[in-house]
Amino acid sequence: MVNMDDNKFGTRNKRGDWKPLELIPVNPPFIVPFKPIKLFKFIFGWNGYIFPWQFIWAFIAVIFWLYLTPPLEQMETFELGWLSFIFFRNALLVFLYAGFFHLHFYIRKSQGNSFKYNARPLENNSSKFLFNNQTKDNLTYVFLSGVPIWTAYEVVTYWAFANNLVPMVSWEFYPVYLSILFCFIPIIRDIHFYFVHRLIHWGPLYRIAHKVHHLNSNPGPWSGLSMHPIEHLIYFTGVLIHWIIPSHPLLAMYHLFHAGLAPHAGHAGYEKMVFKNGIWMQTGDYDHYLHHKYFECNYAGSTVNFLDKVFGTFHDGSDEATDQVMKRLKGKSYL
Repeated sequence: MVNMDDNKFGTRNKRGDWKPLELIPVNPPFIVPFKPIKLFKFIFGWNGYIFPWQFIWAFIAVIFWLYLTPPLEQMETFELGWLSFIFFRNALLVFLYAGFFHLHFYIRKSQGNSFKYNARPLENNSSKFLFNNQTKDNLTYVFLSGVPIWTAYEVVTYWAFANNLVPMVSWEFYPVYLSILFCFIPIIRDIHFYFVHRLIHWGPLYRIAHKVHHLNSNPGPWSGLSMHPIEHLIYFTGVLIHWIIPSHPLLAMYHLFHAGLAPHAGHAGYEKMVFKNGIWMQTGDYDHYLHHKYFECNYAGSTVNFLDKVFGTFHDGSDEATDQVMKRLKGKSYL
């Protein structure tokens, strides 16, 4: 088991739940007065905007586009061969990617409860989940709803590009424009996520669909993409921006891969993934863990949580913020 003292980074309550010492910062940090060094570290520093996770997801998308995606001309017509290839490719990617976190944290238990937000194990005897098991429930929604709907958006988008039904520009003539757009996709996706997330917290949609995701009050890696099919249909609509603005199929793929992969690490339940050599990576998203715990806060991704600040739904991890959220929750029935 990896040994790293999480007490240097956070505190643990009587139940064994861990929380980071530092309050959650508002991002992006281009605050007044402007602090360019702070912004530079946010963008290029380790565990910042690009490295490691955005870089990893972008790298996966580029490799898959170059070597594991059929030629665009082949996708002018819907044929079972390339459609099924895209589906099984996506399913295998999610299985290996999310499975890596599940294996490290919950099967091998490489860190025990070190850096774990909620000390309780994943639920395996609860009637609120399919098969009375949280992990089996999550896997069912991921592979029978999440991956098929993600794939449907992807293949229809490729088909639209192949048939010139949406505006497409080439890397040869517009390399700067496409490169800038590529770099901004995580921010575009997180802004979209904030607003659709607010939408699915609307009472009727919450009870019909989003409640499925929130059954994971103590989330694990497979919880990230565990959603009701209605929520999956809404969640992946971010890719539709590539149907409107001049874009490229690679950018649309990256957008969908970001949406399909990013939630797994963020829902892992651990702040850090620690390796035997002492190297660690930020995995957990304490912003979003607090959302699962208190419901009416932190709707945005951590990179654009200034939106929560602007709209009064920001929880910075302090006791005062918890008190404010609990006041908003009074008289409301979620679960």
